[in-house]
Amino acid sequence: MEVSDQDSSGSASQTEGELEMDEEMDEEMGGEVNGEGEEKHVDSSSPSLASYATTLRAVIRIKMKYQAMKKRRQELAWALTGAPKQGSPKIFTFDLPTLRSFPALSSSVQPRRKRRRKKRVLFPNRRGARAPPKQEHSRAKYCLYLLFAIVFIQVYNAIENLDDHVLRYDLDGLEKTLRREVFGQQGAVGALLSHLKEYLSTYVHNKPLVVSLHGPTGVGKSHLGRLLAGHFRSVVGEELVLQYYVLHHCPRETGALHCARNLSALISDMVKRAEEEEKIPLFVFDEAEHIHGEILDALRRPLSSKQSNEHLNAIYLFLNSLGHAHITDHVLRNASSVFMGMSASGHYGNIVKELTPILRSTLETLHPLWAEAEVLPLGLLEKGHVVGCFLDEMTREGFYPDHANIERLAGEIEYYPEVGGRQYSKTGCKQVVAKVNLL
Repeated sequence: MEVSDQDSSGSASQTEGELEMDEEMDEEMGGEVNGEGEEKHVDSSSPSLASYATTLRAVIRIKMKYQAMKKRRQELAWALTGAPKQGSPKIFTFDLPTLRSFPALSSSVQPRRKRRRKKRVLFPNRRGARAPPKQEHSRAKYCLYLLFAIVFIQVYNAIENLDDHVLRYDLDGLEKTLRREVFGQQGAVGALLSHLKEYLSTYVHNKPLVVSLHGPTGVGKSHLGRLLAGHFRSVVGEELVLQYYVLHHCPRETGALHCARNLSALISDMVKRAEEEEKIPLFVFDEAEHIHGEILDALRRPLSSKQSNEHLNAIYLFLNSLGHAHITDHVLRNASSVFMGMSASGHYGNIVKELTPILRSTLETLHPLWAEAEVLPLGLLEKGHVVGCFLDEMTREGFYPDHANIERLAGEIEYYPEVGGRQYSKTGCKQVVAKVNLL
């Protein structure tokens, strides 16, 4: 009976179905006990049989309870795992097991999330370690290096060709000649050389180079043109340089139209020849203030032409005295700034900055051709510049350069009133040649 008490105390938590089953078993066992009691009452002479029957009933009751508990546990396990019950057909379904019939277990039992395990890094043993794989070099790198080398060679050759093209015209020698023989115009000479270097650095251009030099009488315009023409003759040849003196080639206005046609044909022939020889011709127009309107019209067509490439590679130099009154007035008014310490280049830059708009407005009213030109004004010459002109001319003629004689000849030149401690010549070096010839 101690075993039955323990079973009864241990099965306190059973379900209602188990309790009903126990009651039915008790009733059956009770009936049997009552029958045996009657037999005991009838036959009280056999006590050993009754004790044996009681023990047997307890054993049977314990066994039945154990089987009932075992059956309930199996059903619960099948419900949790989804395994089919014994005796039921094994049918595969996609329905997941539900725990609605077991609310107490559904809240406590939840599927665990699978954790991804990190791959372990396995290091080989030193003895059996394999050599690291060699990186395969792509052949495209060598092609890229070859392309870089080709581009570098092409750029280097282009630079060398530009240098060769500039060296062909010997601009360094031209610079030395102009700075040595042109007096008082160092700023204008530097600006002119800058335009020439920039234009002659390449052979392909989108427009011709047009430079217009303006200045009063005797400041060196014609002398500068002669020096430039002589240098280009020695470089590109006699047939590719034209010095056009308007008063000499076309003195009469009645023949201006005929002169314009002849000049246009001459320029076309020279440009075509220069294209064949891959050279740049030079056209110098001296005393351009006397050029007739028909000639200016004929010159404007090749200067402003953008349809044909035959007239784009050429240099046009116009020497004239247009706007000389503005230049003279500006130099005399700003002579004190030069005396106060402004350098020659700074003074010329100031002249160009202030005079270029004035000169352009004056020239464009005369003819549209001047809108295509780079304007370079030439300043007045001082007494020291006139002395240098006398010294150079006397040396050329073979006279002994006596300083006292040179000062006397320079004193005979007419000058403007002294401004800022400086004397500017009214005629520049115009009369130097004539006075030296009188010696």
